[in-house]
Amino acid sequence: MSTLHIAGGGIGGLAAALACAQTSHTVSVFERSAVVTEVGAGVQLGPNVVKLLHAWGLQAALRQVAAFPQQLQVRCAMSGAQLGSLRLGQTFEQRYGAPYVTIHRADLHAVLLKAVQSLPHVSLHFGAALVEVAATDAAVKVSYANGMQDDCDLLLGADGGWSTVRKLVWADGTPMPTGHLAYRAMVKQSDLPAPLRTDQITVWLGPRLHVVQYPVRGGEWLNVVAIVHGRVQGDMSHWDHSANVQDLQRHMVHTAAPLQALIAAMGQWRLWPLSIRPPMRGAHELALGRVALLGDAAHPMVPYLAQGAGMAIEDAAALAMALSSATAGGQDVAAQLQHYAQMRWQRNARVQARAIRNGQIFHATGLMRWGRNTAMKWLGESLLDMPWLYAGDPALTP
Repeated sequence: MSTLHIAGGGIGGLAAALACAQTSHTVSVFERSAVVTEVGAGVQLGPNVVKLLHAWGLQAALRQVAAFPQQLQVRCAMSGAQLGSLRLGQTFEQRYGAPYVTIHRADLHAVLLKAVQSLPHVSLHFGAALVEVAATDAAVKVSYANGMQDDCDLLLGADGGWSTVRKLVWADGTPMPTGHLAYRAMVKQSDLPAPLRTDQITVWLGPRLHVVQYPVRGGEWLNVVAIVHGRVQGDMSHWDHSANVQDLQRHMVHTAAPLQALIAAMGQWRLWPLSIRPPMRGAHELALGRVALLGDAAHPMVPYLAQGAGMAIEDAAALAMALSSATAGGQDVAAQLQHYAQMRWQRNARVQARAIRNGQIFHATGLMRWGRNTAMKWLGESLLDMPWLYAGDPALTP
């Protein structure tokens, strides 16, 4: 079996380590941070992703820390009126074979980390930033800032939008700013006034802005993300900027009273300037020789389809499948990674493009906004449900 080095110990890197180690590959994960940590933000996981996590044996662990909203509702940010809704819960579980889940990033990371640590074929290295890659037809030589050097059969870059692996191997530039800013906050629901507590997902749509709120940590906490148009100064690759709530409130001054009350009640906010790459144009953006990319390193996307973490987890499952099936057929590592890239690039490109389109629809003004609201009221659930996405990647079906 192959020896796999993974640069990046976040959700995507750990998912890849778990999936590949479960098929008996020897995996080493190298994380630049010195301690295990994940940012304080929520993640939505559609049934396309939850099915994979269940297949990896994580159903019970997810049940302990996730929330399982019964409905997604869309409201007008200006009037507060409901525009449409989508039944989740049992409806989604029956339709797609798994529930829709909302979860704290740190809780998902902890579930994956615990599962990875239980496997004999995985080693974890922290404080190990990748600094050099030398790939040949026979192996990949990697060097880390802590002085460690090693040879491996293949290298996976799961190191985020500003991927060092992509910089060293692809050298194709960096993500570009979108001009959108994401303000993020979390609070215990018990600290909120009763009218602001919720067990469902709510999306507020307004001109040049939208807000998403949903429960995490078994419903005990509320995660809120407000996205507006604007720019920040400083390092765009650093997502966790401090934020001034007054700046956000200025964007929300004409919104409905319940939404303004929610923004005011959230307390401390952090700021994330959104940067992306164009939708993928081919398999060459996922694999070159013995080196591959996964998640944001390959396809950073705007969060308007709530599938950033989901696509990374789907990538992980596809990589494990490609390595196990291709190995049995006697293919070399480069061919295995090309198989992985061919499996994934078109679906990732579709999700990237749909997320961009959703941003245009969410933030619409004028006649486009009127048409969106009218269509949502008449078609509601049929517009919000996406069988092509939530049923999962057909290539991953056993």
